[in-house]
Amino acid sequence: MHKRIFSSIFLTAKVSFALILLLLSLAACAGSEAQTPPPASPTAVTPTLSPTATTALQPTPIPATEQSVPTATSETPTLQVPPVSAHYMLDTVLDYDSHQVQVNETITYTNHSPEPITNLVLVVEPQLYPGTFNLESISLDGASIKKFQQVKNQIQFDLPQPVLPSLQVQVKILYTLNLPSPQPSDLTRPVPFGYTERQTNLVDWYPFVPPYLSGKGWQAHPAGYYGEHLVYDIANFRVNLRLATPDNRVIIAASSPGQTDGSSTHYQMENARNFALSASRDYQVITKTVGSVNIIGYHFPVHAAAGQAALQTTAESLELYNRLFGAYPRTMLSVVEADFLDGMEYDGLYFLSNGFYNLYKGSPGEYLIAIAAHETAHQWWYGLLANDQAMEPWLDEALCTYSERLYYENIHPEALAWWWDYRVKYYNPRGWVDDSIYNPHGENEAYRAYRDAVYLNGAMFLEELRQLIGDPSFFAFILDYVHQSSYKIITADDFFTILKKHTNLDFSGLQKKYFSRYQSP
Repeated sequence: MHKRIFSSIFLTAKVSFALILLLLSLAACAGSEAQTPPPASPTAVTPTLSPTATTALQPTPIPATEQSVPTATSETPTLQVPPVSAHYMLDTVLDYDSHQVQVNETITYTNHSPEPITNLVLVVEPQLYPGTFNLESISLDGASIKKFQQVKNQIQFDLPQPVLPSLQVQVKILYTLNLPSPQPSDLTRPVPFGYTERQTNLVDWYPFVPPYLSGKGWQAHPAGYYGEHLVYDIANFRVNLRLATPDNRVIIAASSPGQTDGSSTHYQMENARNFALSASRDYQVITKTVGSVNIIGYHFPVHAAAGQAALQTTAESLELYNRLFGAYPRTMLSVVEADFLDGMEYDGLYFLSNGFYNLYKGSPGEYLIAIAAHETAHQWWYGLLANDQAMEPWLDEALCTYSERLYYENIHPEALAWWWDYRVKYYNPRGWVDDSIYNPHGENEAYRAYRDAVYLNGAMFLEELRQLIGDPSFFAFILDYVHQSSYKIITADDFFTILKKHTNLDFSGLQKKYFSRYQSP
């Protein structure tokens, strides 16, 4: 996710959602925390957009260097998928107008750790919203669970007997979601879950099993005010969705293709981090293909040109990242205009704030373009390679921010200087790249300090690393890093261990410059 590009003036705002969006359209790119105006955007260059809704993208060049730059090819080794621990069945009824969702969920969980598991933790993000998650029943292997705890964003209970390695349990949960709508406190940060007048978003909407670390237990964290805190194992999903009142005007955006059978739509997704849905009567739908991948854009009617630009940028980014990082593993990617701040990534689907669409003027040097490239990159740095977003957020956010740089140097080199000057250097980023979302900062500087360290200084680190070891080694490392780490939860140790295999140069100076963990005691 690109969290909070927007000004800190929102931190104390107690105004309506409509006014926030108006302020967003006026100030999102103004950098109001700065004392002087930011560098001007380059001369507007309107992206070439097809007049038809469905088009195929032509290949774009890879980074131009004097030496050969490795890219993914048909000879790239096939990614190995580890055993999947959790399988989710979600029979779901959405009452769009009443903002209520009824869910009958079945979780089949296999213990793939080398030790017995004695308790189970379910992450339940809707519990963070008062009055939203209404648990009707929960059972384990057919027996009702009488003793459990609902603590913040978790349901916890002891197992009647340990689950030995390779054995499985089945949890059934019946619950109702009374979806929340934006509150004044929600307007200073991205809050995707819930509904607005023109959109309903189901994201992290079901209880799920977090990763289990041998010897440490469940990898689950409390929410922070900024940044993501969830850690996802890969899982398989079967989602059956039905509208409580059939309505052909309600358009559904999803993480995977759906098959309609009577009044229900069935979705299936394998080896995924999560499953997201978004519904609206206002969506305009456009599509574009990149190889075998169908990219579907969902935008509101007033933003036709911006919707096309977001779709085009996503397609260009996908094609580029396919060659630099390895193939996108799915057949579909949804791009959804959002009624909340900034962007937010999910597996197979991402959101872009309507503030970016409001601001779009037709130039590549705009946040709509930069953040579309950023969020597309999350399909690799978050989806394919997961990380602990609370404790090591740089592993996805720094790489996604630097992926914007790769997009600009290949697709819109005329705007690359704008990107460096306006997106990164203008803020004079500082701070440790390996910051967590919980690292305390001054109240008014909390997000700014976090973003500058993790996103922007993270991009500076990657740029200096690339300059130090050279493009051939850098891009060979990226390909190998993806190949070795796909479908896993990676760490900074994994990153640097794989990096050492691709260069004999000493990069310890960069580690000491950018990372707190390499400072002398």
